Amino acid sequence: MKVSFASPLTEFPRNKNDVLFNPESEGEGIIRWFGERLGGMIRKAAGALPDTENIEEIRLRINQPVLFRTGTREYFCTSAGQTGTKNLAYIVKREDLLETLEKMTFSSVYAAEEELRQGFLTLPGGHRVGLSGETVVEHGKIRIMRHISALNIRLARQPEMIVPELLGLLINQENTVCHTLLVSPPRAGKTTMLRFLVKNLSNGVPQLKLKGHTVGVVDERSEIAGMWQGIPSFDLGCRTDVLDRCPKAQGLIMLIRSMAPEVVAVDELGGREDAAALGEAVRCGVKILATVHAGSLDELQKRAHLRELLNRETFERVVVLSRANGPGTVEAVYDMASGVNLFNKPSMASRH
Repeated sequence: MKVSFASPLTEFPRNKNDVLFNPESEGEGIIRWFGERLGGMIRKAAGALPDTENIEEIRLRINQPVLFRTGTREYFCTSAGQTGTKNLAYIVKREDLLETLEKMTFSSVYAAEEELRQGFLTLPGGHRVGLSGETVVEHGKIRIMRHISALNIRLARQPEMIVPELLGLLINQENTVCHTLLVSPPRAGKTTMLRFLVKNLSNGVPQLKLKGHTVGVVDERSEIAGMWQGIPSFDLGCRTDVLDRCPKAQGLIMLIRSMAPEVVAVDELGGREDAAALGEAVRCGVKILATVHAGSLDELQKRAHLRELLNRETFERVVVLSRANGPGTVEAVYDMASGVNLFNKPSMASRH
């Protein structure tokens, strides 16, 4: 199949409507979740970044400098609200982190105990806050996390996406989607790509003569839909149902029984329990979309439970992503039955 392909992950122009800056828009304005002192510094420093740079992560660690991560580099933030060297950067104080955490938990750290136990918070707009600190373990399970020492704020943006020819490589001769696994290292766009596929399968793509499908999403860590009080922060299409904060293995069976999806989507496959649940879903006649952390197909083959899924030909297509030309760069699309890479890189180079 000869097709042209442009990366579906478009540039994010940084402006007053960006999720970092706009406090008036519901679910946006990340700045409002920081303490007053930190928020002022970050707003000023971020606003001065080059237009080509968009902050993906903001790292706060007690007694360490404020750190921004963009798609291409890292920046330190000074007390004057400028980007500078590590030696000139503002050092995060315990009260800075506690004030920010207080805002992010709506003044009730106790009410957010369940999220803290899992090591993350979800903010309106689907933004994720990873946490580290001291864990209290009882009977082999984490009961609570206390003395929070670091926050990793990951900004969620939903880019406008081209209806890509990539999707055409994931559709079989019966014009239904193949069982598909997205493989990528961290920060390479796998979750964003998964959202894109879910949305297009749900709405249908007339250009590909693809009808809309009923899609069920098991969103164990609230990353795919970014649910906030029962409402998705991201547009996943008009035929999509979301089961939020439910273990994948349990959620897959629940959704199949209750919502009768034609396609189910899950993020970040884990151990054997997830693999077994996927196998059961396939036997029920449901198509699978899933993601997994790995840098390549070879790396994936080294994990026993995932190797079993590949050997059983559970997945018909494996899409390998990277950050080579920005998040969502497609490196390969393997037809697992033939072993052929359907993605012709010289004529289909991903552009970001």
